[in-house]
Amino acid sequence: MTAEIDTTVPSLRKVLVSESEPLARRFRALFSLKHLACLQPPTEQTLPAIEAIAAGFSSPSALLKHELAYCLGQTKNTGSVAYLQQVVEDTKEDAMCRHEAAEALGALGYEDSLEILKKLRDDQKELDIIRETCDIAVDRILWENSEERKAEKLKPSDFTSIDPAPPMPLEASEPNVPDLEKTLLDTKLPLFQRYRAMFGLRDLASPPDLPTAVDAVNALAKGLKDPSALFRHEVAFVFGQLCHPASIPSLTESLSDLSEAGMVRHEAAEALGSLGEEEGVEETLKKFLNDPDQVVRDSVIVALDMAEFEKNGEVEYALLPGSAEQVAAA
Repeated sequence: MTAEIDTTVPSLRKVLVSESEPLARRFRALFSLKHLACLQPPTEQTLPAIEAIAAGFSSPSALLKHELAYCLGQTKNTGSVAYLQQVVEDTKEDAMCRHEAAEALGALGYEDSLEILKKLRDDQKELDIIRETCDIAVDRILWENSEERKAEKLKPSDFTSIDPAPPMPLEASEPNVPDLEKTLLDTKLPLFQRYRAMFGLRDLASPPDLPTAVDAVNALAKGLKDPSALFRHEVAFVFGQLCHPASIPSLTESLSDLSEAGMVRHEAAEALGSLGEEEGVEETLKKFLNDPDQVVRDSVIVALDMAEFEKNGEVEYALLPGSAEQVAAA
């Protein structure tokens, strides 16, 4: 039994870093490694899994690398920090990957990342997407380590992800869609505060039969017209978490807009993939298999694989941990 467990991480790592493996299969290997890297309390496989995920940064695929960064940000482990700091500081790296690395450092919440993030946030030569992400990440780390956080009462969420910002705290009155929408769309407010409204609306849209769900989805959809590509991409990400059919029209519009930023369109494609069992979604995705943007093409491949998984009713979108023989042999 021990020998079998010992081969799991190396086998998954082999799939993840192989450029000859289909991208969808590499993503499944990544999510298996993420499962091992995020186990609490950590096991003897945790650090090897983190190292295996980080090994994927050698890939030319911006889509894969940005997903690696996201997964490392979910680990709650200091072992992920150095890899992410290296990516975020590498100006030759794809902007989408650097953004995700900055967001991941914010999710981890360690104060020793503040210096790097503040430097990038304040660098006028940096891309807007990097500066905006670092701004949110700094605020998240400061919040994570604040007295204010301990005093806040947060609504329990259906989602286990560590988000770029927590939902709005519960005040005397329950959060309501119009108030959160107003905050979401107010471009004069700090991004961190607007993100808190975004994740508050997400939690009012789950489960999908909540009375507030459709109104919350429609409020979020208005955020897809925001001037910030970073903000628009986060709305699409939230729609991917929610898997609410009411989001399909706005996601389809974002994906179909060839003038939209690649990071937004790719997130819209993956969100549609999570809704793959809904009528017409697969047909929509297939239209973009030959898209001019590589990140969008790759996202559609992964999204169609996710859609297939949804239709088949599989338990987890991954090459399951413990299935080392399956991983190695397939």
